[in-house]
Amino acid sequence: MSTDYSEFIQAIKRKTGIDLSLYKEAQMKRRLTALYEKKGYVSFQEFFCTLNRDKEEMEEFLDRMTINVSEFYRNYKRWEVLETKILPRILEGSTSFKVWSAACSTGEEPYTLSMMLSKYIPLTKGSITATDIDKNALQRAMNGVYPERSLSEIPEEMKKYNFTQEGPLFKLKDEVKRTVTFKQQNLLSDPFEGKYDLIVCRNVLIYFTEEAKNILYKKFNDSLKPGGVLFVGSTEQIFNPLQYGFETEDTFFYKKI
Repeated sequence: MSTDYSEFIQAIKRKTGIDLSLYKEAQMKRRLTALYEKKGYVSFQEFFCTLNRDKEEMEEFLDRMTINVSEFYRNYKRWEVLETKILPRILEGSTSFKVWSAACSTGEEPYTLSMMLSKYIPLTKGSITATDIDKNALQRAMNGVYPERSLSEIPEEMKKYNFTQEGPLFKLKDEVKRTVTFKQQNLLSDPFEGKYDLIVCRNVLIYFTEEAKNILYKKFNDSLKPGGVLFVGSTEQIFNPLQYGFETEDTFFYKKI
């Protein structure tokens, strides 16, 4: 690790509490180098001097640091497994539920969970919490307005029932928006709540180091009820789930033992 980048990481951690050393270095360094070069800076040191005094630049930096790529029912086949196999088992005999969408980006994932859960149980009987480190992404999530490409995998009937079209955009109905509580959270440093039936954390763990993943898998396990499930992304298979107190229930679904 270059001295310039190493000092930048330390300065960012002091300023924001975000530890960039827990992200894969090559990917993060490449993304941030492209950002500062685009703005005309010649070093991480020079870039940080601006971030330290300019709130707007800092917001843009935090936005670029995170990965905001999301859509409803992303990787549809996996959501189908959740709907037809995992949720019926989790909800069997239950009168309530507690679900967490971690690193929720712009909200497509928790809203998908809301629409899916509503088929099984009244949404007033439980809670769906959605968290992300990026305030801008959370604001867009709370607005609940999406381009058509975000809805490409959503079933047509569900689209008609839960959205109203306004020109090229689709607006989520208020009764769906009300079911999700959004909060800002740094997965790597903030405490987790507990007693979840289901935690969904997809397409973010691939950006973390093995050390960070080990910590997160254990924290996720601690936050689940016995029999609760962690649902990860399609490039994030856990090859040694027993090490973290899980067993594989289906591909990319891990049940707390």
